[in-house]
Amino acid sequence: MKGMVNFYLAPNLPAEKHAFFGRCGGFSEGAYDSLNFNRKSGDAPENIEKNLELIGRFYNLHAENVMRPNQGHTNKAVYIDRPSRYTVEADGVVTDRPDIILGITTADCMPVLLADVKHGVIGAAHAGWRGALSGVVENTVAVMLEKGAVLKDIAAAAGPCLQKASFEVRADMRSLFLEQDKKNDEFFTPAGDGRWLCDLEGYMRRRLDLLGIKNVSFSGIDTYTNPDLYFSYRRCCHQKQVPSPADFPIELSTIKL
Repeated sequence: MKGMVNFYLAPNLPAEKHAFFGRCGGFSEGAYDSLNFNRKSGDAPENIEKNLELIGRFYNLHAENVMRPNQGHTNKAVYIDRPSRYTVEADGVVTDRPDIILGITTADCMPVLLADVKHGVIGAAHAGWRGALSGVVENTVAVMLEKGAVLKDIAAAAGPCLQKASFEVRADMRSLFLEQDKKNDEFFTPAGDGRWLCDLEGYMRRRLDLLGIKNVSFSGIDTYTNPDLYFSYRRCCHQKQVPSPADFPIELSTIKL
């Protein structure tokens, strides 16, 4: 294990019940140094398992308690009543079980953790721009409400992700946001040569507000410009460190009751 595990804690969630983990303090080596959770990467499976054991110990539980969905940039959200590994196809997960650690992986996309502590329901969503645009967070909240959460009691926290200055996109991607709502134009700034800078945090803040969630926080941490603390798929691509489409390191964001 190399160094200390690093993580970001949101100010509006219970400190001992969640963590947006960074890249430090794990067992992975080389290009995956060191707290990598990408089972599809070239990292040694035993290193990823050891990294999951670290997460379990963080919460005084076992690695088997970490729920890992099979993510795919969708808007699908589901209720979880037992921990599992990669058998559940979803990008949003919800539980009311205190022995389950919900885990969402990202490497530039926005991890969103949600909690209604009063009514004992939590959720986690993988909100890249596709998932955010198609409503993965809204769908996750809908499942939480089905399980007894109350909208006014839900806190939402977004973790480290691509910040606007690092999130350059093409006009075709911007057009999808404008098709949804012309007001989304405010989240795009021209960057020249037919490209735009996208404010994903600003967009998610608007979506949460429209949803009726007022207790929100955003990390403001840029995964791309913090190579010592966070993995970044975009940075890996720019540095030609992605030997195959799924072979890059990713970090884990977690929450439990």
